Amino acid sequence: MKLKQLQQISNADIKLLKIFKTVCECGSFTSAESMLGIGRSAISLHVNDLEQRVGFRLCQRGRAGFALTEEGKELLEYIEILLVSIEDFRVKVNQIHNKLKGEFNIGIINNLVTMPNCNITNTLRQLSNEHPDVKINISMSTLSDIESKVLDGRLHIGAIPFVASLSGLNYFDLYEEQSYLYCGDKHPLFSSTNLLLKDNLKNWDAVIPNYNITAEAINLHQLLNCKATATDREGIAFLIVTGNFLGFLPVHYASKWVVEQTMKPVLNSEISYNTKICLITKKSKANNMILNYFLDKINIKI
Repeated sequence: MKLKQLQQISNADIKLLKIFKTVCECGSFTSAESMLGIGRSAISLHVNDLEQRVGFRLCQRGRAGFALTEEGKELLEYIEILLVSIEDFRVKVNQIHNKLKGEFNIGIINNLVTMPNCNITNTLRQLSNEHPDVKINISMSTLSDIESKVLDGRLHIGAIPFVASLSGLNYFDLYEEQSYLYCGDKHPLFSSTNLLLKDNLKNWDAVIPNYNITAEAINLHQLLNCKATATDREGIAFLIVTGNFLGFLPVHYASKWVVEQTMKPVLNSEISYNTKICLITKKSKANNMILNYFLDKINIKI
């Protein structure tokens, strides 16, 4: 029996690949409707067409929910590589015309938007105002995921806390954020901070991050009595607000709850740490006019 092979890639095929990628990112046909601007039945037909083109089933769909087949997972990886290559081609054409046009993909660690000196926000505003043909795509993710996607080209740039450097990345210091230890208004320490001494932190339950943090932060977290973990800073805030846990948060992120008097720092600067926030780019990345514009406006020189 002769296996079906894909001979050529047409514009229609690329459209089908993009639709399939969007469905995968949204997690279902229904969730992809608003993103694609077409109905579920039309999306289903497009995915069926793609399956006919490639010659294998890409996903399971029905009452049991949406799930990729092994072949679908592998094709999704190839789609991402293909679309990155197409975008690189468009960047090179832009350079010929000396005009900023195309997509700019930036990955940002969660909860940086509350940073008072948010150079990223100001620079993105300039980019969108001066170059309306540039489509800005922001993805909020973890440190390791952002590093990985910058390395493989899916992101042009990332904004992350600096923990350790990777050989394939450039790191540019942006600013520092300070983190204090906080309790919620339902916690016994909220109205009786004199109950807490640095030496008896182990007497109080605390939430610990299970993502990468600096050595200084690790040392301070070792003083706490770990009774819960969180994958990000929002999760830490959730548990602090319960009144059952102490936890570290960046001062700029916690300020909203402090103003509302639902959270307060304990011990203040006596137990605090600073984290560098930096931008990362791929060292061997081809010249990209949009990226160069962004770095120039944010006063970073490569």
